Amino acid sequence: MSEAITLQDKRPTSAPAVPKDAAAVVLVRGGDGDPEVFWARRGERLAFQPGFYAFPGGQRDEADAEVEVEQAFDRETASMIACAARELFEELSVLAARGAEHLTKGQLESVRDDLTSGRMTFAGLLEHYGLRLDARDFTPAGRWVTPPFSPRRFDTHFFVVRCPRKQEPRLLTAEFDEGGWERASAALERWRRFELMAAPPVIHAVRTVAGGLTDDLTERFLSVPQARREPVRRIEFLPGFVCVPLRTPTKPPATTTNCYLLGTRDFVIFDPGSPYEDEQEVLSDFIGELQSEGRRAREIVLTHQHPDHVGGVERLREQFGLTVAAHRLTAEALEGRVRVDRFVEDGELLELEGDPSISLRAMHTPGHTRGHLSFYDEHAGALLTGDNVVGIGSVLIDPEEGSVRDYLASLERYRSLPRLVALFGGHGPAVGSPFAKIDEYIAHRHKRERDILAAVRSGAGTPAEIVARVYTDVHPKMHALAERAVMAHLFKLEEDGLVRRDEGGRFDANR
Repeated sequence: MSEAITLQDKRPTSAPAVPKDAAAVVLVRGGDGDPEVFWARRGERLAFQPGFYAFPGGQRDEADAEVEVEQAFDRETASMIACAARELFEELSVLAARGAEHLTKGQLESVRDDLTSGRMTFAGLLEHYGLRLDARDFTPAGRWVTPPFSPRRFDTHFFVVRCPRKQEPRLLTAEFDEGGWERASAALERWRRFELMAAPPVIHAVRTVAGGLTDDLTERFLSVPQARREPVRRIEFLPGFVCVPLRTPTKPPATTTNCYLLGTRDFVIFDPGSPYEDEQEVLSDFIGELQSEGRRAREIVLTHQHPDHVGGVERLREQFGLTVAAHRLTAEALEGRVRVDRFVEDGELLELEGDPSISLRAMHTPGHTRGHLSFYDEHAGALLTGDNVVGIGSVLIDPEEGSVRDYLASLERYRSLPRLVALFGGHGPAVGSPFAKIDEYIAHRHKRERDILAAVRSGAGTPAEIVARVYTDVHPKMHALAERAVMAHLFKLEEDGLVRRDEGGRFDANR
């Protein structure tokens, strides 16, 4: 259960974001056999896919439709090629236009400055310098749509482009913090060694290019249905870490709950939360496919007891004969609803053999609930955070189920882990900037506490009065949940001796 809504959006909504048109460029150089690709790590503070390795690209501008593209099949294709070429030039100073080979390095810098300063449109500068875009220089490489669980979604056209002679890409925007050329097979191997995070279309592109720039390159890119705009239901952010977002009756801004299937031979199913038959069927079909490949479902593991994390447990138990594991406190909370067959203790190790093998250390991380569990693989640098840290919005601490003090201690425990590459939360996309995200959560919680204490000191004595002063970024429909969050903070402040309650239940500051 996420804590109401994101701090930047006052609208409580359960509708997925509408995808925006975008383009990305798989820039290559070298021979056809196993060429190099240019990719880079996205900055940790970005709103979309922070910390992920990605290709240059971005959202389509209306002005892209004004750019002439020779040999384009239609206006939409021309517009997206123009978008790809413009983004490549803005971000890496690579101008994939015919005639650009006659420009000196200084002239290229001047042309880019004209574009980024707004003195010229992309169409205008191409015309002014006698440059032409040709669709034959932009090999179609599929079209992927961001899954509905993301707060920002894109309908992205991918193109393979050979880096023009005499041009060298450079990272020129704050979007990327590191990157460069890497042989495609080596890039893919780094991902397999858990050295970096990347989204499925990026890994698919690297894998395809590693197979060579053959005549059937576009067909190989389109060999998976997701590259033809089919919704991505199984998201493998790291090898053996597969996320299946399932529609659940969760709280805004989330619309889905992430079920995780971890393991490359034997696998464990975490939080099959959907109560809906069609979504349960999606998950069952996927498990059936894995079993048909000779893989074995070992058990179901629950991070905590909330309905949007356990709604599909009994269906899977009955269909596949699986046992259910959870913390003892979670089992008590689920009594009469879901039978827990064994208890998971802090420090327990779940060993999953395969290629690669996965070794998950259970962590009792109370806060969101008292029996909340997280799971950490140090080698992969991967942490399943349940609902303690999520990829969309913040987290509700309800005093009947959790504790702000415990929650902060659990976040600090995350912060002390020796290696983190990714956080896999119960809602929203995976987080590729784990320490920055944890720090953001800690800072957010401390700020809420300071603001609540300030409100009490200024005369607000009830949760409703405090919410009216502090939660101005939250829609009124969500104020009931916000009051529960305030109450949890007040309990901690009371324990700290900073506030007190009178006989009527009003809070006042200790002087």
